[in-house]
Amino acid sequence: MLIGMSVAVIGGGIGGLATALALRLRGADVTVLEQAPSIREVGAGLQISPNGVAVLQALGVAQAVREAATEGRATLLRDGASGRKVATIAQNLRAHPYLFVHRADLQRILADAARDAGVKIRLLQHIDKVAPSDRGCRLTNSQGARHNAALAIGADGVHSVARAVLNGAQSPFFTGQVAWRATVKLTGGGAEPVSTVYMGPGRHLVTYPLRGGTLMNIVAVEERPAWTAESWSQTDDAANLRAAFSGFCGDVQALLARVERPGIWGLFRHDVAANWAGNGLALVGDAAHPTLPFLAQGANMALEDAWCLAACLGGYDTTAAALSAYEAARRPRTARIVAAANRNARRFHLSPLPLRLAAQSALTALGTFAPNRLSGGLNWLYDHDVTAEAL
Repeated sequence: MLIGMSVAVIGGGIGGLATALALRLRGADVTVLEQAPSIREVGAGLQISPNGVAVLQALGVAQAVREAATEGRATLLRDGASGRKVATIAQNLRAHPYLFVHRADLQRILADAARDAGVKIRLLQHIDKVAPSDRGCRLTNSQGARHNAALAIGADGVHSVARAVLNGAQSPFFTGQVAWRATVKLTGGGAEPVSTVYMGPGRHLVTYPLRGGTLMNIVAVEERPAWTAESWSQTDDAANLRAAFSGFCGDVQALLARVERPGIWGLFRHDVAANWAGNGLALVGDAAHPTLPFLAQGANMALEDAWCLAACLGGYDTTAAALSAYEAARRPRTARIVAAANRNARRFHLSPLPLRLAAQSALTALGTFAPNRLSGGLNWLYDHDVTAEAL
């Protein structure tokens, strides 16, 4: 069904480019409509877990990504104030590697592969009107130019125009948490290939190396009552970040001393979209299921969506049947991931000292006497291979 089918993908981020490539590899005539003047991404590091790497492998770009990434060996949980190691979760025991990759590197690789496959990428296309029908979908940009396609894919993120068309206005709520992101240069490289979570009352900070250990990625989250915009383009004074984590250990202080102008955004909780598809329109990634960043699965879910959507469209006789199968396949898993990310926020931020010490002691004991239980608790997430599913 996909051979020669005209598909427009709204958004040239990770999910949009992966979707475009997956559809093009199955014969669709694909155009990506990206609002930016170039294919680039605000942000810094990403964790691509084995379930996401499985999709990259199927798309033919896994080797290029591995060459640009750092292969993660483990996740270390540490007490933020003392730096004491609480537990280690192994990440290198699965069929596919666990990768730390700069978002810009992954996006470049996907864009190059999409272009090489014949995907057309049109820049400066801010789509503000989406009109689906049983004959396809008409997209209108902010200058009034129209683009018609048999099918449009909304890969336009948490502020998705396409999601609003299918679901009406949404009302996400502020979680009372804000996040900073930054990268700092490391001299000499050779940083240990692990992600480290420093946990404290009402806050936590995550670090992992990028680009061969020449950069350290930092994501820091603090609970606070004041509202902060849900925007990936907002920056903050680094002094505010340092003040929020002033009670953390020396390793954290040394990294934060080198941060210059961190990004900051508010963390909002969104419901998984009630409707993922309709006549001539479907959603992928954050447009369908925005998630909090406490399980590092936003990009991975988008990659899984991309492959599943293309497989359904290629395997069913009608678009309607394909889109129905896509939503049925993806909704339970993404809802489970979003819920798990919500729970992790509380686990990282235990405030009462007795509760925090008890939780850390339990993790330490588990990591010492039954380490496979720690990593095995994520088998349902990391061992899932959407490319092997029978749809």
